[in-house]
Amino acid sequence: MTDDLDIIRAALRDAPKPDPAARKNAIAAAMQNFDRMHQETAAPARPIHDRSLNAAPMKGLAKMFRTLSTHPFLTATTSAAALGLGVVLILPQQDLAPQGQPIAEDVALLEQSEPMVIAETAAAPAPAATSSPAPETAARPSPAPGMTARKMIPSADAAAPRRSAPLEALADFGTAAPPSPVPDQSVPEVPNSDAFANAERNPVTVTTETPVSTFSVDVDTASYAVVRSFLTGGALPPSEAVRIEEMINYFPYAYPAPGDGQAPFATHVTVMPTPWNSDTQLVRIGLQGRLPAVADRPPLNLVFLVDTSGSMQDAAKLPLLKQSLALMLRQLRPEDEVALVAYAGSAGEVLPPTRADQPDVILRALDQLSAGGATAGAEGLELAYRIAEKMTRPGEVSRVLLATDGDFNVGLSDPDGLEAYVEKKRRGGIYLSVLGFGRGNLDDATMQALAQNGNGIAAYIDTLQEARKVLVDQLTGALFPIANDVKIQVEWNPAAVAEYRLIGYETRALAREDFNNDKVDAGEIGAGHAVTALYEVTAPGSPALANDPLRYGEAAAPAAQPTEELGFLRLRYKAPGETKSVLLETPIRAEADSVTPASETNFAAAIAGFGQLLTGATYLGDWGWDEAIALALSARGEDAFGYRAEAISLMRLGQVLDAN
Repeated sequence: MTDDLDIIRAALRDAPKPDPAARKNAIAAAMQNFDRMHQETAAPARPIHDRSLNAAPMKGLAKMFRTLSTHPFLTATTSAAALGLGVVLILPQQDLAPQGQPIAEDVALLEQSEPMVIAETAAAPAPAATSSPAPETAARPSPAPGMTARKMIPSADAAAPRRSAPLEALADFGTAAPPSPVPDQSVPEVPNSDAFANAERNPVTVTTETPVSTFSVDVDTASYAVVRSFLTGGALPPSEAVRIEEMINYFPYAYPAPGDGQAPFATHVTVMPTPWNSDTQLVRIGLQGRLPAVADRPPLNLVFLVDTSGSMQDAAKLPLLKQSLALMLRQLRPEDEVALVAYAGSAGEVLPPTRADQPDVILRALDQLSAGGATAGAEGLELAYRIAEKMTRPGEVSRVLLATDGDFNVGLSDPDGLEAYVEKKRRGGIYLSVLGFGRGNLDDATMQALAQNGNGIAAYIDTLQEARKVLVDQLTGALFPIANDVKIQVEWNPAAVAEYRLIGYETRALAREDFNNDKVDAGEIGAGHAVTALYEVTAPGSPALANDPLRYGEAAAPAAQPTEELGFLRLRYKAPGETKSVLLETPIRAEADSVTPASETNFAAAIAGFGQLLTGATYLGDWGWDEAIALALSARGEDAFGYRAEAISLMRLGQVLDAN
């Protein structure tokens, strides 16, 4: 027997008798410390062959424990000591000491501090409940087979979970402090608070009672992208998220553009049998804006107003936003200017007005953005408009481009107040467009209101592909208006149309008298934009009539009225910068549009059916998913960008989800 063992035996004889309760507490504390240390580092565990067990000091410790374990009366004591040291042995070496630093001193510190750790962890109460969203966390390592995963409970009197005493001691030896602690993955997710702008669906209207239908044009596409996000995520969208006119207008149509010297947009009307009801007709009104050459467009002053609040940290929000704006920069001309404003808690200018021929400077400013804080949206808007006003010179186009998830929760968050402010700035010549990112707290209602009052577009970007469509393929139309306050009014002929129904445009409805009032705002048409509206109309005497005649109503329309006209179409618009509108008029006749391929109307009808299927509309009869898909397939056409093929895939997804 060696002298070393004699010394150990003597020390053990003087030691107090083992206490089962203390042993149980020590084991529990060791397991808690193990979990805590893993929570405090994002580095993966090093492979067993690369751990510090191969270092000379640790080889000596391993040899000592193997020797001690051969003596029966020392086995229990050895096991307890090994359990405590096991916490250290299995951790990555960089969490304990720099490469080559002796570990023996750390073990001594561990032994000295262990009683303090046990008392600290055993007495630590559970943390108070909090509603603050937790930051993202790396995946925790899976427990070994047969081992129960344990959760570390941090001290309630600290802002963040404290490091264990051994790690505090090791920090004194030059070990870098571990990364900020991360919460357990089991923290409940923040409830979905998406809010969508919509209104009651348009009913079937009796022509003799209300012969005139008036609405503002809409070139927004946000609803289609939101619908796609739901469907690709494996869920049907809520009915209020579906705005059928935005689904229809998501796609380009082959409408001929106006000729030289004509109005800034051409009007095309066609009539066809309704796909879902053979006893009614579908009237399609199509507008096609002129697309000037890029070299002919005026210089652009663009202020990126970027939401960097804490709600934007998700990968589908601020990171995607940065990528999207970077794509857009490539489409600008050298003389265009860009400024960058960020807001979160308070607003600030990240980049002063900079020419687009300095993309590296602009991209570096974008890269500096990070998410955190509350959302001072109104303050950001005010600063962005001030900068845009300073950038604007005669003959140039200035626009604020707000990129956000729509969470305006600090400052002037009242939608009416925001709308009035944006409308005032619009009258001064600075427009506002809104790009929505991410889901969970998407305030679609506020985004729609701001874009409509700012004479801009509202788009929802959920993928980089969508960013390319909105900010690259359709950049000119999104930023350069050719007609403002565009209004449509249709007077239906009661001799030819007994009932009618406007499909969509519920949030764009106008009073009849608003049509002639130039002070009433309406939508804009951008360069190259197309606008499509669909009416379903029913002739007198048709078996499809939805309303009975009134007992005391007006007599049937005189037969002398011309029946070759279904109705009369009027449009009003203002040239950019003008305050007086221009009136255009054209009759609606029961004949096909000879210059627009029939496939264009058929595809618009298929998308209208798609939207109605998603909202559970009652006007489709037995017409369902199979018919909508077949109609879209037959009208797919060239589909240069693949948008229509994607829509057909979404229809198939909707069919499967609707059947479950």
